[in-house]
Amino acid sequence: MGYEKNQMLTVEIVDITAQGEGIGKLDGYPFFVKDAIIGDKARIRVTRVKKNYAYGRLEKVLVPSPFRITPKCAFHKQCGGCQIQAMDYEQQLRFKESKVKNNLVRIGGFAPAFIDKIMEPVVGMEEPFHYRNKAQYPIGTDREGNPIAGFYAGRTHDIIANTDCALGVEENREILEVILSYMRNQHVSAYNEVTGEGVIRHVLIRKGFQSGEVMVCLIINARPAGNDCQYLPSQEKLIESLSKIAGMMSISVSINREKGNTIMGKEIHTLWGNSTIKDTIHFRDVSRNFETAGWGITFAISPLSFYQVNPLQTERLYSLALSYAGLTGKETVWDLYCGIGTISLFLAKNAKQVYGVEIVPQAIEDARQNAADNGIENAQFLVGKAEEVLPEMYEQKGISADVIVVDPPRKGCDGACLETILKMMPERVVYVSCDSATLARDLKVLCDGGYELKKGRVVDMFPMTIHVEVACCLQRTDS
Repeated sequence: MGYEKNQMLTVEIVDITAQGEGIGKLDGYPFFVKDAIIGDKARIRVTRVKKNYAYGRLEKVLVPSPFRITPKCAFHKQCGGCQIQAMDYEQQLRFKESKVKNNLVRIGGFAPAFIDKIMEPVVGMEEPFHYRNKAQYPIGTDREGNPIAGFYAGRTHDIIANTDCALGVEENREILEVILSYMRNQHVSAYNEVTGEGVIRHVLIRKGFQSGEVMVCLIINARPAGNDCQYLPSQEKLIESLSKIAGMMSISVSINREKGNTIMGKEIHTLWGNSTIKDTIHFRDVSRNFETAGWGITFAISPLSFYQVNPLQTERLYSLALSYAGLTGKETVWDLYCGIGTISLFLAKNAKQVYGVEIVPQAIEDARQNAADNGIENAQFLVGKAEEVLPEMYEQKGISADVIVVDPPRKGCDGACLETILKMMPERVVYVSCDSATLARDLKVLCDGGYELKKGRVVDMFPMTIHVEVACCLQRTDS
């Protein structure tokens, strides 16, 4: 049977894709339906038809899935940031575990029974909302010309006005309302992506969950005249209001006059308070199910710093990585794609020497400063691509490794990086991943090259979304 665009159909949702879309089938022909949950019986409108599959829009849930719940946020469908908020949280965890395991089997080539044996229980959250310590709100105008803040609707640059995201901290709403009130009263315009005109583009808010310190950075399409430090009209009034918010420690502007999707500009100017805020990540006892928090590492966080957005789950993920590393204090450890040194400094507490590698110079400066601030002297940080720095240090300077930790971007490890790891043959490799597909691909290379996958664990760093982190431990087979 052929299907046509705009045709109305009734389907039962029997599965879910890695992107969080429900899958319904009629006579074996699949329909991908956004916002549908496994177990839903739904009426859908066909939106696109391909030879072997089609897309449909959810029109009405006729019989709700036992896993369907009422979403906390009224905008979750339009926003697109919380793709699976309508799914029961325990089912979300099962979905993410299944997603990781399927990739390890399908892409990595591991046997299903083996993966079931070595995978440890998923690490979820007791409270899966209000966990984000960072938010970036685009600023625009409504139809009446009033300034608004919110989030882009899925796959568009249309702003949905919402100052109270269910994933963010409570301070976000107060900060945004102060800024919008200032814009209205002082007639400060929002940036227009089409014309390139207007002043305020985005607002970045960060909070240290342990310290309680708050930072605000306004991304603006403006420069002061001459040596004048007035970046915004009557900016002292804005500063006065923002500085009264509990925990406020830093107010700054980031100048971005370029057209395009890049949010932050490279030029940052502090208007009030400090240029950074601080926060502490604690080691958590893995053997006690992460309940016991021990020593901590304190980090200085600037507007441009990379810092994990979920601090509680970051503590659990990094504690898990440290546990997998199996350090005794005698090891030389390499931390590749090290960012501002978060994992490196955790490792340094239990290692003889740690070398961190990161391509972003500012991140390495932050890592060195973080090491100094925490009195850690056995961590050295190097700027460059991991696939270039690692071979140079090993082949030309003879620096080997007992343990190598990798935490690459979504694209995974570079092939040259994996080749050098196999040449160096460390006792253990700890792989932290934000994309289980590229993780599976890279694990296949490492296991074909002399390693055995010993343990793996899913950590739900991003509840209500399809994204998930995984930590894996590999052991050299001849050791």
